[in-house]
Amino acid sequence: MTSPQTGIFALGTGSHAYLEFDLEPKVDPTEAVQSVAGLREPRTTIGGVNLVAGFRPELWSAIAPDAAPAGISGFNAPMVGPSGATLPATQHDVVIWLTGAGYDVVFDLSRAVAMALAGVAELANEIVGWPYHHDRDLTGFIDGTENPSLVEATTIAIVPPGSPGVGGSILLLQQWEHDAIGWEALPVAAQEGIIGRRKPDSLELDPRPTTSHIARTDQDQFGKIFRRNIAYGNLRSHGTIFVGFSRDQAILARMLESMVGFGGGPVDRLTTVTRAVTGAYYFVPSTDALASRAGPGAGDGGA
Repeated sequence: MTSPQTGIFALGTGSHAYLEFDLEPKVDPTEAVQSVAGLREPRTTIGGVNLVAGFRPELWSAIAPDAAPAGISGFNAPMVGPSGATLPATQHDVVIWLTGAGYDVVFDLSRAVAMALAGVAELANEIVGWPYHHDRDLTGFIDGTENPSLVEATTIAIVPPGSPGVGGSILLLQQWEHDAIGWEALPVAAQEGIIGRRKPDSLELDPRPTTSHIARTDQDQFGKIFRRNIAYGNLRSHGTIFVGFSRDQAILARMLESMVGFGGGPVDRLTTVTRAVTGAYYFVPSTDALASRAGPGAGDGGA
């Protein structure tokens, strides 16, 4: 049986790190995948860290065409809507997502990963995330109200049996920086109109504004995804790390297109108070597909 990387579904972790790497010049992609496949999270039950590894879709497809969904591609160009609303493209070659009970163990493994990949891939971007009031984002609203249960999540996030890339998942990773001053200056009713939900309990507005975030990303219309969003930042710069998993890249792409106004619809008003500063797609292969491409001595660097 082909198994997904279990860290995708490891809920309840208090510290997160997203490490994006670019391959060093002249490094063979096969060598890079072998190095990443050789990373291992600590085998402890106390203070352990979950490690999830993903690759630029074109990179993974080139070295494992038999284990990649057909037609997937990176976030290789900005998405610009008819009115000029823009989602930037900051695609990298590798992502390592680490989650743990505390940032000390996450930091230790982050450093070990960077050292293990030295000479193969260079750290290009690092984001540290942390939960905010259990399940809210920094707007104060509950995040992930429509998230499926863990029982349902595997069918939504994981490529099903019989399909190329079985057991893997497509990840959309974006960093959204909030306009905290502008947001806090709005009355709660205006904030609710932008989100499309009531702030205290996340009940959907009826009727919901057509420009609201939930209207522009309606999962009943575009398809279901599994989100692992988390807060990031400091007083000067903070926001939400969008972490969305799907079995089908088209679902994620259609949501983004709707947000910027493709298809004749309005622009998502959430983009007026928060802006995307990064954007990348990664294919997160199954544990079996990844392990089959690990080189000799796999696991020495990250354990």
